[in-house]
Amino acid sequence: MSIKVLYFASLRETLGYSHETLTLRPTIATLGDLRSHLARRGGVWEALSEGRNVRAAINQEMVGPDVAVNDRDEIAFFPPVTGG
Repeated sequence: MSIKVLYFASLRETLGYSHETLTLRPTIATLGDLRSHLARRGGVWEALSEGRNVRAAINQEMVGPDVAVNDRDEIAFFPPVTGG
C-alpha cells in the first residue's frame, strides 16, 4: 500500500519534511498505527507520538486514530490552530 503524507506548519519545520510517499506494511491499518510507526523513527519524529497534540486528515477530511488508511490515501498531519 502506498500513501502520501503531508506535514504542515511547525511539524514541517520540526521534521524537516513537507511531504513523503510511503509504502506501508499490512500491519499499519489505521491512522493511529501510522502515527506510531512514524514516531518510532525516534528523535524529532516523536513529535507525532500518541498523546502529542496533533491533528490529522485523510483525503482532506478530519479523522481520528481508528480510521482505516487505504492505498493512495493522502494523510495530512498538523498542529492545532490557535487564534485570538
